Formats: sequence, structure tokens, C-alpha cells
Amino acid sequence: MSKVLKKLVGILDYKLLEKNYVKNKRYLSRHTFLNLEKIVFDLAEKKIINSLIQIGANDGIKDDFIVNVIKKFKLESLLLEPIKSIFLSLQNTYLNYNNVKLENSALSVNNEINFLYKVNPKYSGEYGTLADVISSFYQDHLIKQGIKKKHIIHEKVKQIGFDELLKKYSIEKFDLLIIDTEGYDCRIVNDFFLKIREARPILIFEWSYTKNNELEDTLNSLLKKEYFFFPVENDIFCFPSEKNIMLKIN
Repeated sequence: MSKVLKKLVGILDYKLLEKNYVKNKRYLSRHTFLNLEKIVFDLAEKKIINSLIQIGANDGIKDDFIVNVIKKFKLESLLLEPIKSIFLSLQNTYLNYNNVKLENSALSVNNEINFLYKVNPKYSGEYGTLADVISSFYQDHLIKQGIKKKHIIHEKVKQIGFDELLKKYSIEKFDLLIIDTEGYDCRIVNDFFLKIREARPILIFEWSYTKNNELEDTLNSLLKKEYFFFPVENDIFCFPSEKNIMLKIN
């Protein structure tokens, strides 16, 4: 087999694996017994979680495990979504919920996010709901999930840092930090602990699109900070050792 053919087969196999992985993962997420909504619901019911920040909130509906908990328990919430059209849908999702504040910005480390890659709306119908949930700082993230390069555009977005965000909304303490940024998650976790050293919230962040070395470094850092963690679906649930968390999920 020629080198060119081997390379082509490798590329096709890799994309096939990515597409199947995404479809299988979404199906499992819908039907698994242990899921994040049950876990967070239980902690909100016990008053362990009363406030939160969500980075990458999307429209508050697609692939969102927190919306029903926020609405039921009236959690004090700050939600960030950088893509303008999706942010407008997020506003509609939380219309008349005074406990929810919304910020149309990307959480950026060292002011490096000026734009995000996304599916061109002209072709979004070819990808179903996937098109609305995979906007990313990394173009390869979209390509690996089967988005054709010619269907990808970038959108200029506003950015904000963690310290600036907390100052803007006068937040001194919060109980839960949720991060879903399509591969940028570990960057945000590490930056948060670097800049907001006194905070020890419960963390939920996505692991599945993170580079192996970045994930290992982040988890090792959490262990040194005396955090415990376990995977749930596509995410990692992390909590500081001083919190006495006993989960009831049935």
C-alpha cells in the first residue's frame, strides 16, 4: 500500500471514529443512570449548591443538564455564551428568571480569544443539533467531529478574564463552576486557580476533547489542591476534600 493511500485510510478511519464516538456518546448521555442533572439536583436540594457560574452555556437547552435545576431551586447563576445568535436563545430560555445573569462573552486566558470557529449557518442543517454545540477556539475540534472545513467560519467575540468577570458582577463566592468550552476547558480550570486562589468551588468540566497531557496536568494539580474527582459521561465532577458530599441519585 502506498504512503499516500495509507495516509488517506488513516484520515478516513480517524474521522469515522470521531463521528461514531460523538453519536455513541450522545446516546449514552441520554440514557445513563448516573448523570450530572441527578447529582447537581441532589446537591441543590441539600443546599450544598446555591450559586454557580457556567462557562459555555449555549442556549440553555441543548446538552444542558443545569437548566431545570437553576429554575427549580432559583440558584443564583451567571451564564456565559459568546456566540451572539445562541446568546439570544439563551436569553429567551431564562426570560423572567431574576436569579440568572447572562454575559455575552468568551472566558479567555491571557486575552487570547478574539474569535471562535463555528459551522456556517448556511450548512447547519447538514449537521443537526451538533452545529449549535461545537463552536470552539480550535478549528480542528470541528473538523475531527466531521464538519467540512469549507463549512466552517469564524465569528468575532467579546472576551473577558476570570478576575474581570467576578469584579463586573460583584461575585465574592460561588458554589459551582461549570465549564463546557470544546477543548479549552483545562486552560480555564488552571487559569481560575491561578487568579482566584482563595476559591474552592465544586467543578464540572468536559474531558473528552482535551489533550492527554493537559488533562493529566490539570488533574494532578487538583489532587495537590486536595480535590477529589470522578468521571460522569463526558465530564469530570470535582469537589474539594472539605465538602462532605454524599450523593443520593435514585
